[in-house]
Amino acid sequence: MNKRWQVYKVEDEKVDEIQKKYNINKLLAIILINRGITEDEQIEKFLNPRRDDFYNPYGMPDMNIAVDRIMKAIENKEKTIIYGDYDVDGITSVTVLKSFLEERGLDVGVYIPNRLEEGYGLNKTAVEKIAEQGYTLMITVDCGISALEEVEYANKLGIETIITDHHEPANQLPNAVAVVDAKRKDSKYQCRNLAGVGVVFKLIQALGINMGLEEKEYLKYLDIVCVGTISDIVSLTDENRVIVKLGLKLVERTKNLGLRAILQASGYNKVDSVTISFGIAPRINACGRMGHQEEALNLFLSKNINEVNELTQRLNEYNRIRQEIEKNIYLDAITQIEKDGLVNKDTIVLMGKGWHHGVIGIVASKITEKYFKPSILLCEAEDEGKGSGRSIPGFDLYEALTQCKSSIDKFGGHAMAIGINVKKDKFDVFKEELEKIARKKHIEEIVPILKIDAQISLDEISKEMVHSLKELEPFGEDNKTPLFMFKNLKIDSIRALSEGKHIKLTLKDNKNIVNAIGFNLGELSNEYRIGDKIDVVGNLEINSFNGVDNIQINIKDLMKSI
Repeated sequence: MNKRWQVYKVEDEKVDEIQKKYNINKLLAIILINRGITEDEQIEKFLNPRRDDFYNPYGMPDMNIAVDRIMKAIENKEKTIIYGDYDVDGITSVTVLKSFLEERGLDVGVYIPNRLEEGYGLNKTAVEKIAEQGYTLMITVDCGISALEEVEYANKLGIETIITDHHEPANQLPNAVAVVDAKRKDSKYQCRNLAGVGVVFKLIQALGINMGLEEKEYLKYLDIVCVGTISDIVSLTDENRVIVKLGLKLVERTKNLGLRAILQASGYNKVDSVTISFGIAPRINACGRMGHQEEALNLFLSKNINEVNELTQRLNEYNRIRQEIEKNIYLDAITQIEKDGLVNKDTIVLMGKGWHHGVIGIVASKITEKYFKPSILLCEAEDEGKGSGRSIPGFDLYEALTQCKSSIDKFGGHAMAIGINVKKDKFDVFKEELEKIARKKHIEEIVPILKIDAQISLDEISKEMVHSLKELEPFGEDNKTPLFMFKNLKIDSIRALSEGKHIKLTLKDNKNIVNAIGFNLGELSNEYRIGDKIDVVGNLEINSFNGVDNIQINIKDLMKSI
């Protein structure tokens, strides 16, 4: 796929100013400017986040009301339940709030809906069960902001509700005791992009302040808060950066038995955002996807090492099964796409028998990434298809679906990701409607853009320079791993790896040589030859092998030099 390379342009004077003032190398200064971090306060907070950088939690809407109501529950030993979600954000949210409240003497129950049977968020059947068990206070985490009917039903059954959420609210808020969400239209809170677990952290911070607790009594949960924040792919800037930067230090020496065990099981030899995103998050999410969400929660809550080890093994197994199911659906989908000629369409809409609803969203993401087209995959049921969709920058999938209401049973989500139900007898009509909308938007003209921080030469790179980039970690949403462009490099060697999946090269200029690897770029091994001059875009990293450290370019794209 052709990608458009876009190199940031920066003023040399500004680069020199920041470089000298903060005693950092030129590339670091350039990258800070590229990220829009140019003011003294911004730079200081970005490079050296501290616990003093946390905002006042009482700046969040209804926080004082929520705290007062929870304090009343603690005082009266009120029967209280936390209603969560089945993904990493939800599981970590429940873990943090339950642990904190139980340390304050409140016995807290938990309800996490089954993804396959109940779906996301509050539902009336669950509310009924909670009422039957005698709970009088329900605190939602990572959900609830749109649960108008369900909260009214809870009120009717004698349950008071505190909503804590981070999703966009509708025009009307649930009739709850308190609705704590930084995205409320009347919110003046400084950081609007907290994960669900971030909102929970602000809640326990507020409770801690109210109780006169030492900071360590709520800061000690930052390891778990950090895991949920990274996993939910929220912007790793502002207060989220403080959470993650401080949290990762705690993850390295975590006292949580479950987190320690799953870290070891992940196989990664260092603790960073990559380890959490690709080592921990998939294992936790696999539980929810396979309908075993309570086991992920128990892993984080357990104080028994034998139980923790057993649960870790189960999570590994669920993840293995998830990977196998995902692979089979992906191959099935690719076959359909090629067979039906969908490569030549502007959208990809598929329905498959026996596809697992819990992993369909992951496959949709992979299909979108491979073909750079909006993709919707549906699991075929009796009379409808139920599934997920993913989009590309420049095409609002949620808005497109609002124009297809006549052929859709129900849908929800946002511009880049949706959940959807389509009646089988309306499936073909829906496909055609979506295709027409995409065609009108000239979606074929949208190409992926690689935003490149700087063009540099092999002369400019060193191990010290690569190590200095770690000051910018943790990398993630809105703080991507820096990309660099290298021009006119000669291929000194080239070979395919992993049965043709990846590509390994050595590249050189007039006097320098560097190793390079292109993951999932193995097909290019047939297009390039030793001696070819190429331009390369990639990340810089240190590859350690047999105790020897070498600089390596992690290739994201390449082309023949002009």
